[in-house]
Amino acid sequence: MAGRLCVLVAKSAVLLAIFCMPGAARAVDDVANPKPLVLKGGAIFDPVAGKLQPDRTIVIEGSRIRSVGGPETKAPADARIIDCHGKFIMPGLIDAHVHLVHLADLSHVTGDQYLPMFLAAGVTSVRDTGDPIIAEAIVGRYADARPELCPRVFLCSPLIDADPPFHKGTGYAVTDPAKVKPFIEDMVGWNVTTCKIYVGTPAGIGRQVIKEAHERGLKVTAHLGKYTAQEAVSDGIDCLEHIESVFYYIIPPDVKRDKESVAALDLQNPIAKALVAELASRGTNVDPTLVVFRNMLQLNDLAEVNQHADLARVPRRMLDYWRKYQRTSALSPATLGTRKKLIRKYQELTGVLHKGGVKLLCGTDAPEPYVPPGFSMHQELEMLVESGLTPAAALAAATINCAEALNQKDHLGTIEPGKLADLVILTADPTADIHNARKIETVIRGGLVCDPETLLKAVPRD
Repeated sequence: MAGRLCVLVAKSAVLLAIFCMPGAARAVDDVANPKPLVLKGGAIFDPVAGKLQPDRTIVIEGSRIRSVGGPETKAPADARIIDCHGKFIMPGLIDAHVHLVHLADLSHVTGDQYLPMFLAAGVTSVRDTGDPIIAEAIVGRYADARPELCPRVFLCSPLIDADPPFHKGTGYAVTDPAKVKPFIEDMVGWNVTTCKIYVGTPAGIGRQVIKEAHERGLKVTAHLGKYTAQEAVSDGIDCLEHIESVFYYIIPPDVKRDKESVAALDLQNPIAKALVAELASRGTNVDPTLVVFRNMLQLNDLAEVNQHADLARVPRRMLDYWRKYQRTSALSPATLGTRKKLIRKYQELTGVLHKGGVKLLCGTDAPEPYVPPGFSMHQELEMLVESGLTPAAALAAATINCAEALNQKDHLGTIEPGKLADLVILTADPTADIHNARKIETVIRGGLVCDPETLLKAVPRD
């Protein structure tokens, strides 16, 4: 653990040096007083209504949207005008589940090297869901200083866990209820938006984390283990990470927990119905992260996963590590049918949650193996639609739902006056076909116009 900590500290120092470069300060100044920007004639996607608003004009001043109107809206005299007739404009996507430090560390790639991939894919904000806090904060500050290259980064606590933590370099052991309050106060000092409970945390500690975090205006999410979904939801948790944080708590006691048995699970059993109803009534979010279960854990031996076109954009060192992981995971061809059934069952449960009124988020767990930063958001959107969501509902999960989960609905998630100008201009209608969300012409991050291909050139290929 000491050796790994030294590596993280060293990488933090490198990032701090990058952050302090003169160019970073200029980027902040560039955002403060740019010329007005007008997007004229595009169809705007409204994730709340789930519909397009045709022929709209968006006026952007500085980093925020000044007005949204019809074709009669006049542009400021010195404005730059982008003709968006025949185009479609959606709010910037928000990835609710990434790890910008410890996963990249395994492949000898630092967060700053692949942050442009998110922006190139239309992901203008990410929520880090657990990393060493010092390194995570420095990556976040780097992103703040280089908005022309990076998404907004919202910070989360390290993984609150048992002693020893499951992930020693990323987890933080909290086993004494009296230690919860000072830990949460420390996280407030780091400006985190979210505290994350991890697999070894028991109900008593989890309940105290939720109480103390909520008193300070923080959200709490969890990758569950000892703390059951029923307990966490009853205690007021805000979000459950990964579809398994629901799935493994709806299995009746008489059902075996082998893959074959759970892949055939009846999702209409009484335990499942009760938990879905409780999630919906309490407004608890679920972030399924389907793409990580398919790409990393269950189907990484399929060419459609390990040879996906999205991988061409990934740094070579990261891809090399993923290939090594694939070889060591040693999935057996004999189990392929069962593994495919399990992924379909996870998607079926996602559809049940959506139909049951549970608010879903869109997250990926990037950069886990074969979960490419930014572009895996589109794979997750596609899997959500395959699970039974409409394209509009899937896009809502990636925009307004995530903004609300981050306490950012006054700033992000929709295209409205006063909100941050995080937008994506598309050449095709994403509500007609979710694959059209990939057809990105321009990304706007805080009023800055970004070209996807130029962003990708900033990602090292070595």
